[in-house]
Amino acid sequence: MSVTLTERAARHVSRYLQKRGKGIGLRLGVRTTGCSGLAYKLEYVDEALTEDQVFESQGVKVFVDPKSLPYLAGTELDYAREGLNEGFRFNNPNEKASCGCGESFTV
Repeated sequence: MSVTLTERAARHVSRYLQKRGKGIGLRLGVRTTGCSGLAYKLEYVDEALTEDQVFESQGVKVFVDPKSLPYLAGTELDYAREGLNEGFRFNNPNEKASCGCGESFTV
């Protein structure tokens, strides 16, 4: 299974990388934290790591470390704007529950 981006998410990442002036893609991972156990982490990638799994979606490379991949397999990353709020949304088929504040999730 792969990790994909919606067209909106890919446009946002591409624009940001262009504005930033460097970078080859987006790194998506998970870390242990919060009341539900796991939280998403995102960062822009300047150099790939040898252990990275690389997926290309909508012309953007998405890098995932091997430990995070089982939690993220099949995830679609979207970018949404609702009123004054905007940000990435994770459509993760592995997610069983999330905490009330939306900061963490469990599988």
